[in-house]
Amino acid sequence: MADATTTDGFPDIAGMRYEDAREELIAIVAKLEAGQAPLEDSMQLWRRGEALAAHCATWLDGAQAEIERATRPPAPAGELHADDEIFDEDDES
Repeated sequence: MADATTTDGFPDIAGMRYEDAREELIAIVAKLEAGQAPLEDSMQLWRRGEALAAHCATWLDGAQAEIERATRPPAPAGELHADDEIFDEDDES
């Protein structure tokens, strides 16, 4: 679900469930806040945390879009709206 560019170097993240990614992100933040890791390790943790955060955001954005689609009231027959498919076509005139 995550963008490939945000998970480069972390191919396992792309297949993670939201809850698993969130839990790992929480653990990474705790490690970074403790300040006990060497700089190189901290930077790697930070990069992975950024990729996990992006993955979680992608999951949440997708869920929000799905909910909005499911709860959008149907348009009355014959009435056009700006988001109707007819407005997506290229106008050749």
